[in-house]
Amino acid sequence: MRRAGRIVAETISAVLEAVRPGATTADLDRVAEAVIRERGATPSFLGYRGTYPATICASIDDEIVHGIPSQERILEEGQLLSLDFGAIWEGFHADSAVSVFVGDAAPGEDAARLLKTTEEALHAGIEAVRPGGRLSDIGHAIESVAEPAGLGIVREYGGHGIGRALHEDPFIQNFGRPGRGPDLRPGLVLAIEPMLMLGDEATRVLADDWTVVTADGSLAAHFEHTVAVTDDGAEVLTARG
Repeated sequence: MRRAGRIVAETISAVLEAVRPGATTADLDRVAEAVIRERGATPSFLGYRGTYPATICASIDDEIVHGIPSQERILEEGQLLSLDFGAIWEGFHADSAVSVFVGDAAPGEDAARLLKTTEEALHAGIEAVRPGGRLSDIGHAIESVAEPAGLGIVREYGGHGIGRALHEDPFIQNFGRPGRGPDLRPGLVLAIEPMLMLGDEATRVLADDWTVVTADGSLAAHFEHTVAVTDDGAEVLTARG
């Protein structure tokens, strides 16, 4: 899984270099697939549940997760772009996501706060991973960052176990009271992924049956790492740089 994580991290770095106004989300998808396959791995998302048609998810502005790349989706200056990646190496998956602004224009204050806080929430969730802890400690840590910032937390979707399947038990809520749920034991691997929005927490799914958007049209951001529980705490398998 460390190898799968490195491949995902390298893919993210390559795709981020290709993010610019005028590029399409399909362009980014092609870069991702090429990097994953060049390293002898297989995209986790392509063909997922028999229907997902792409290597990555590319979600823009009010799209929270599962946006389908398209040659018609042309990136514009200042958009908030959330990118989700997965790769399989020798039967094991890794999963990671990042949100960025397109281009060089300074984002608005609220949008910048959303992006910064969502990434901070991810780090808080990772810091809550330690042997002897409980699963709900992760969601509590994420909520403790998001709530004071006045951000909405996506309730229907969250983190998950990961290993020989992309999505395994346990499901990880991004909110809740600490000290509940399964024990965090060395060897357990989790995909921790806060999804936050500027507005109301209600969501809806578009007609493509994949893209999840904020119901009120507010901006959303998404960050994710694959994290292993070790004897010493957390090891981030998808760390970049």
